[in-house]
Amino acid sequence: MRRLLWELMQRTSIEASLDLTAVRAADPKLFRHPFLYWAGSGAVPDFSEEEARRLRRYLTFGGTILIDSADGEPGGAFDVSVRRNLARVLPREELVRIDNEHVLYKSFYLVDHQGGRVLRVPDLEGIFLEKRIAVIYTQNDLGGAWARDSFGRWEYSIDGGERQREMAFRLGINVLMYALCLDYKEDLVHTPFILKRRR
Repeated sequence: MRRLLWELMQRTSIEASLDLTAVRAADPKLFRHPFLYWAGSGAVPDFSEEEARRLRRYLTFGGTILIDSADGEPGGAFDVSVRRNLARVLPREELVRIDNEHVLYKSFYLVDHQGGRVLRVPDLEGIFLEKRIAVIYTQNDLGGAWARDSFGRWEYSIDGGERQREMAFRLGINVLMYALCLDYKEDLVHTPFILKRRR
């Protein structure tokens, strides 16, 4: 995540802190952070009732969470436990495919395909609360594509080469821009420029 934030500051006018903060779902500090990143592999424990309640409140009142499956295994232990936990947090909602025409794919870059360390699932999934995507879920290990070691070397090879890594950064920046600015790019004033770039 630190590398993505560094890229965000290099490529956009957004100022960000590279000091990452770890929070738990029941932490009162949760509400100080408009964006959460949850990455993992393997099974994760179920949220307690209190954790589920707090995370529900966080998402309902405007928070955004990006969930990133590091094992890149659809139907695997991480995937199953994430879906089970989300069903407890937002029992009336479900993960759905995010359409390729959604503003998320054009909030900064015009992104036309997925990135990540692996490409296991062709689309992002999300949970919409009213018209806002509150939960964004990828199973392609974006974090693995972003990761560098302390010497600046990439930590993981990428299935599809450096173009796929660049798409992972672009998608990550789009997610952050969407979390901060929502759908301002849907404004009609942007439409001619977006259509021209897509031609």
